[in-house]
Amino acid sequence: MTNRSSLQKRLSVGLTLGVSLLWLLGVAASGLVAQHEMNEVFDSALQETAQRILPLAVTDILNRENGTGNQTAPALKDHDEYLTYLVRDEKGNLLLQSHDADPGVFGKLPEEGFSNTPTHRIYGASAVSDTIYIEVAEPLAHRRESALEAGVALLMPLIVLIPITLMGVWWIVRLSLREVVEFRESIESRGVGDLSSVEGRRLPTEFEPIAVAVNRLLERLQRALETERSFTANSAHELRTPLATALAKAQRLKTQVQSDQLKSNVAEIEEALRSLSQLSGKLLELAKAEGGGATSQTRHNLVPILTMIVGDFESQTPGRISLTLPERDVNSFLDPDAFAILVRNLIENALRHGSPKEPVEVSMTEDGTLRVSNGGDIVPPEQLVLLRNRFARSKTDAAGSGLGLAIADAIAKGAGMTLHLRSPATGRQDGFEAELTNSKEAK
Repeated sequence: MTNRSSLQKRLSVGLTLGVSLLWLLGVAASGLVAQHEMNEVFDSALQETAQRILPLAVTDILNRENGTGNQTAPALKDHDEYLTYLVRDEKGNLLLQSHDADPGVFGKLPEEGFSNTPTHRIYGASAVSDTIYIEVAEPLAHRRESALEAGVALLMPLIVLIPITLMGVWWIVRLSLREVVEFRESIESRGVGDLSSVEGRRLPTEFEPIAVAVNRLLERLQRALETERSFTANSAHELRTPLATALAKAQRLKTQVQSDQLKSNVAEIEEALRSLSQLSGKLLELAKAEGGGATSQTRHNLVPILTMIVGDFESQTPGRISLTLPERDVNSFLDPDAFAILVRNLIENALRHGSPKEPVEVSMTEDGTLRVSNGGDIVPPEQLVLLRNRFARSKTDAAGSGLGLAIADAIAKGAGMTLHLRSPATGRQDGFEAELTNSKEAK
């Protein structure tokens, strides 16, 4: 079993993941650039701090020789210092420090320029002929925290952008594949007998070969079906004239012979010729049913047609048919001739194979549902599914060609309708029922 998914879903998810990955790579690159720039800013701040504090520290230290100044610079209020400093002489003796400075962070002797320890970034500068040094230290953790916050700030938009990107990509892909969906729907909406070429000019370039291949396949199917239907129709039509002639001669011969045995033999020949003539007619109906034309361009009221056909059967078999009609018209795009052939075959099937002691029930509802049911033996399920096939018959002694239900089913499919076959019939313990239901397109 293959795991299939829609092209729209695969494109939407794939493009969204691709865009998200590119965004992550962009964030990573931006983070590296931002970190480099922040390090430059922090180094500049260290230099600026040292150059600002050193003159003040020198003044304070020189004044201290006159009895003023403190070794620790006072703080106006308690606060955490990101930048701490020490002022020392060239031998490393402490002269001045910030209130939160840790001398253990700095080296034993002061140095000029930038230097790193495992925990701090330090900048040193000197004054008074390299006798007084100042060193300003900044925790590396502060820099890492700043870089992390910048990275998080760049990543935060992804939480909103990924769903928006997914919806945007999905909408664009759906819009781009709209012609493909319309192409698919135009094929799905066709009737069974519609094998005309499909319109593929509006399809994207990548899908045009599919439309061309589909049209070529439809052309081959059309030629194959036309060949089959033409052969069936022509064969049946060509047989009608010689069959009618042979039947007429058999009937004339029957009146001329005197021997009862010969009359019996001629009667058998007559019945065989009549069966062949009926089979020829059924083959013509089958060719018409499978050749399309089951629908018309305008709506027709089906009730008078059903009434006329039932009246014809009633005149031939009085009392065998019970008809129930709706109180209002039933208009449909079903072709009147096709509907007449369908109904005639369903009623013939019911009369031929149903119980002669029970009437055939024919009914039509206001929504266009047609039911033809009869009494009789139950048709086994394994035989019921085969009755739509050509020349398929259930186990019965009744005469028949096995084409009636195949003709009815072909007309139903061509008109976008559904023929349901049931045994036992609805509401009964036995019998057989054929129900024709209209789809939305056929009503």
